[in-house]
Amino acid sequence: MKKNLKTVFASVLVAALLASTTLGLTACGGGGEKDPVPTEPSEVVELRTFTDSLGREVRVPVEIERVAALSSTSEQVLITMAPDMMVGLCQAMSEDEKLFLGEELSALPVLGSYYNAKGDFNKESVAAANPQVIIDMGEKKNGIEEDLESLQAQLAIPVVFIETSLDGYDEAYRTLGELLGLPERGNQLADYCAAAWAETESVMATIPENERVNMLYLLGDAGLNIIPANSFQSGVIDIVANNLAVVENAKGGGQGMESSLEQIALWNPELIVFGPNSVYSSVADMPAWKGIDAIDSGTYFEVPSEPYSWLNNPPTVNQILGLQWLPRVCYPHAYDDDLKQVVTEYYQLFYGYQLSDAEYDELVEGALPLK
Repeated sequence: MKKNLKTVFASVLVAALLASTTLGLTACGGGGEKDPVPTEPSEVVELRTFTDSLGREVRVPVEIERVAALSSTSEQVLITMAPDMMVGLCQAMSEDEKLFLGEELSALPVLGSYYNAKGDFNKESVAAANPQVIIDMGEKKNGIEEDLESLQAQLAIPVVFIETSLDGYDEAYRTLGELLGLPERGNQLADYCAAAWAETESVMATIPENERVNMLYLLGDAGLNIIPANSFQSGVIDIVANNLAVVENAKGGGQGMESSLEQIALWNPELIVFGPNSVYSSVADMPAWKGIDAIDSGTYFEVPSEPYSWLNNPPTVNQILGLQWLPRVCYPHAYDDDLKQVVTEYYQLFYGYQLSDAEYDELVEGALPLK
């Protein structure tokens, strides 16, 4: 098996080091002018203004070669876009992630994540890694503008936010390409995302609402955590199927919300997708699950999760693959292509990894669409 992530885009020119006290707080307008930011005697850094998805005007270098992710959501996008620019990781990689993403990337220092349950973003480690820009991506969280402004002031490093959504990854990649000086790579990934979204929209337009599959996505060791409808984690499910997990005060955490087997039985899904490391392999032999249509009919699957879950956790560009896999599970009659081709193309384009036949078979074991 291949151990190194292939570089699928050209490397950028080495930019001058940023000063630790000036760049993040500079408020001048315009683009391309030279601002006096000395990192060594007589050295000047060329800056421009980048307007992020919050409407914030942030001064960034004209040429960027070192970036850090503020959260695992943005990290996954950066891994697909510009792994050679990354100066650190939000968390240590698993062995599965190392396989697909490479030892070199996995050897980067762990900087922590600003937006996670641990709140382990290490400002000292980030400063030592010396990124020119810190990037956050995902949904607009409450108070995010204040968070980013405060962090930018503390670190004296520009912090930008690029919003992402299932129907907007094309725009996000083009914006990221503009920021990083990689328009060709940004457009390549944007075009793929736009085509995947358009295909799914076209297929779902042929499926009447009353014929959409009633399903649940269940996680946790016991399979009793739900991904509730209308949460940031449920995007693919809500588009492709009828997500039965409609609850008050839906929370969007990657591990889902606690539910009960009694409630799952009341919902009685006709299809269940189990998360990784759940009860998928043993649920058929568990008497307590008898009587649930999906289990009795054998209509349950396990989401592929290497290097990341195709459906969520975090809900980022990995969902673009889930957006192509799940409808093929639910409505196989609507497709005449080969899922293997879709998956291998995605892994090659986004991760620079060529799946072997054996690797593909292992990846989708338990996840193949109905025949």
